[in-house]
Amino acid sequence: MNQFKGEKNLLSEKKERFSSAGFIFAAIGSSVGLGNMWKFPYITGENGGAAFFLLFIVCLVLIGLPVLLAELAIGRSGRGSAATAFVRAGGGKNWMAVGFLQVLAPFLILSFYIIVAGWTLNYAMIAFSGQLFSSSNYAGEFSSFISGPMPMVWQGIAILITAGVVILGVSGGIEKFNKVLIPGLVVLLFVLMIRAVTLPGANEGVAFFLKPDFSVLTAESALVALGHAFFSLSLGMGILLTYGSYVDKKQSLGTAALAVGAGDLLYAFIAGLIIFPTTFSFGIAPDQGPSLIFIALPAAFSAMPFGAFFGGLFFILLAIAALTSAVSLLEVPVSFAMERWNWSRKRSVWILSLVCFLLSIPSAMSLGMFPELSFGGKALFDWVDFVTSNIMLPLGGLLVTIFAGYFWKGAAEAAGLKAGWFRVWLFMLRYVAPILVFLVLLHTSGILSF
Repeated sequence: MNQFKGEKNLLSEKKERFSSAGFIFAAIGSSVGLGNMWKFPYITGENGGAAFFLLFIVCLVLIGLPVLLAELAIGRSGRGSAATAFVRAGGGKNWMAVGFLQVLAPFLILSFYIIVAGWTLNYAMIAFSGQLFSSSNYAGEFSSFISGPMPMVWQGIAILITAGVVILGVSGGIEKFNKVLIPGLVVLLFVLMIRAVTLPGANEGVAFFLKPDFSVLTAESALVALGHAFFSLSLGMGILLTYGSYVDKKQSLGTAALAVGAGDLLYAFIAGLIIFPTTFSFGIAPDQGPSLIFIALPAAFSAMPFGAFFGGLFFILLAIAALTSAVSLLEVPVSFAMERWNWSRKRSVWILSLVCFLLSIPSAMSLGMFPELSFGGKALFDWVDFVTSNIMLPLGGLLVTIFAGYFWKGAAEAAGLKAGWFRVWLFMLRYVAPILVFLVLLHTSGILSF
C-alpha cells in the first residue's frame, strides 16, 4: 500500500508536462521575483556597486547553477512532490524530512510574500491614477498604508490571482501565465531602463553599477552575495524540485539550468540599470534598504517628466515579478496536498490559498495595526521572513548538495551531463557548494558576521 494516499492521483496529474519553452519561462518566472528588483539594488548599493555585482555573478556560477541543476534532476527523477522527491529519487526514508522542509518553507514564504505583492498592486494603481505623486511625504504615506487595513484587501487580491493561475494546472495555467507575463516583463524592463539611463546625471549611476572598485568589498560582502545568488534562483524552497517533476525526459537539464541562470542574471543587470541611474539622477542614496522602492523611488518618479506613467510601469513590473514567484510558491504545497491527501487540484488550491491568506493576516497586522505582534524587537512579518529566508532556505539547499553529492547513486543518469561536465558538477556539489552554503547559513542566521 502506498504511504501517500494520493500517489495515483498525483501521478495522473504528473502526466501533464511543461513544454521545453514553457518550463524555461516558468522557472525564470520563479526566480525573477521581488528579490532582484527590490532586494538586489539596495544590497548592491550597500556593498559598493559594480564590484559586488561581479561577485554576485561568481557566486551564481559557484553555488547557483550546481544546486539548481541538482534540484531539477532530483525532481525529474522522483516525479513526485517536493516532500517525496528525495525518497523517490533513491534516498532512504530519513530524507522525507528534508522534503517536508521544502514544502513548508515556500508555504510560509508565500504567507508574507503576498503581503508585499499586494503593496505593489496598490502602488501600481495609485501611481497610474496620479494619487501616489500628489503627496510630498512618501515615508508617511507608506507607513500609514501598511499600518491600516487596506494591505489585507490587496493581499487577498494577490492570493486570488495566484490561485486562479495555479488552479488551471501546469500547462494550462502556470506555463501560459509565464509565457505571457515574462515577455511582457522584459518589455517593461527595457522601457524603464531606457528612461533611466537617459535621465540627467544618470551616467554616475551607470558607473556606480558597472565600474568596479574592488577595494570596497569585504568578507561580509562575499557572504551577502552568496546568500543572494542562492535566494534569487529560488533554491532550497522546493520550487525547482516540483517543477523538475513536470519536465519531460527529453529536456536537457544542463541547458535549462544555464537558461534560468542567464535569465536571472539578465533581470538583475537590467534592474540595476533602472534603479541606480534613477537614484543618482535625483540625488537619492542607493543604500536605503527596502524603503528605496516604496519611498525614495516614488519621489524620483514624481520629479521626472511623465513620472506617473513611468512610475505606474515600474510598479506593474514589480507586481508581475511578485505574482510569477507567488504562483511558483503555491504550486509546491498544492503538489504535496494532491499527493498526500488525494485532493483534486481545485480543492488543494482553494484550501491552501485560504489558509495562506489567514496566516498572512497576523503578519500584515504586526506592521502597524497590532504592534503587540512583535517579539524581540521584530514584527511577526520580519520573523517569518527571517526564519524562512535565512534559516530554512539555506538549510534546505545545504541538504540538497549533500544528498546529490554523497548519497545519490542515480545522479549521473538523472543530470544527463557528459562525463567531463558531470565530474565538474559533482566536484562542485561535494567540495565547493556545501562549504559556501554552510557559510551562508551561518551568516544569515546571525552566527557568523564580520
